[in-house]
Amino acid sequence: MPSIEEAIPANVRMISGCRDEQTSADVSNVATFSLPDPAGRAGGACTSGLLKILYADKHKPDDDLSFQEVLLNLRDVMSSGRFTQIPQLTSSRPLDVHTPFTLVPDECTGTKRALLIGINYIGQQGELSGCHNDVLNMVEYLKDVWGFEEHNITILLDDGEHTNPTRSNILSAYQQIVAEAESGDAVYCHYSGHGGRLRDDDGDEEDGYDETLVPLDYQRAGQIRDDDLFNILVGPMKAGVVLTCVMDCCHSGTVLDLPYCFVADGEQEEMTLKPDFDMEKLMGLAQALMAASNGDPMALAQACCTIL
Repeated sequence: MPSIEEAIPANVRMISGCRDEQTSADVSNVATFSLPDPAGRAGGACTSGLLKILYADKHKPDDDLSFQEVLLNLRDVMSSGRFTQIPQLTSSRPLDVHTPFTLVPDECTGTKRALLIGINYIGQQGELSGCHNDVLNMVEYLKDVWGFEEHNITILLDDGEHTNPTRSNILSAYQQIVAEAESGDAVYCHYSGHGGRLRDDDGDEEDGYDETLVPLDYQRAGQIRDDDLFNILVGPMKAGVVLTCVMDCCHSGTVLDLPYCFVADGEQEEMTLKPDFDMEKLMGLAQALMAASNGDPMALAQACCTIL
């Protein structure tokens, strides 16, 4: 049985805008799924809140903020906008939330790489209005504050100018950034759009549902399950890489299936191992991925069947 460090070789962190149970739609049947009604609100509440805290007036705060302060401030910003979600930070490693917030830790002396995805679902039911701007503003923040370079940033938007965020293009972009990243790199991945839930198709979810990302062409190509994200992004990312993800969508709390969690509810003071974390699921995904990487065709089919 692999350890957590063997199952997830990279140091992976994820900021999500809400817990899984905080949702605008419960998706249980892909055949009848339609995008949730945003109730007149723009998408990207988590993203715009983070930018307000970390890049107000296009300037970095004068004083360093800790991870805890960023998350608690994010909750306050979202609450002031009448959003009830409670943001959280999950990680593949225990993280001291009292240390300064960073996207490029000191040990990351290699290349800074980023992949940002924003979907407004233009012309579809459940159309959003803020995801494009949030992604473009986040790109400015990455370049200005953290020194990311244009040629190492990939952007997917349904704006007619950038690569379309279809299911195939999203999966390919994740695979490419994993293939390019090396030990010592800092990688940032961002998703602003709709998230959902589908009935678990392989029995590895205790609640019976997989959390999903909803690509532009979900009606034809289907959604992207949490197992897919582990198989193409979380599990294969190399040791020595620090990967930070922002998932600004419904049902995002466990979409990367990371074991450690800090919830910005005003009560939790430290990041802890989730008491209900499904270690058996993580180990099963990791073992299938490891076997696939060693050329086992049956394991390869198991790891990739939901992606193909």
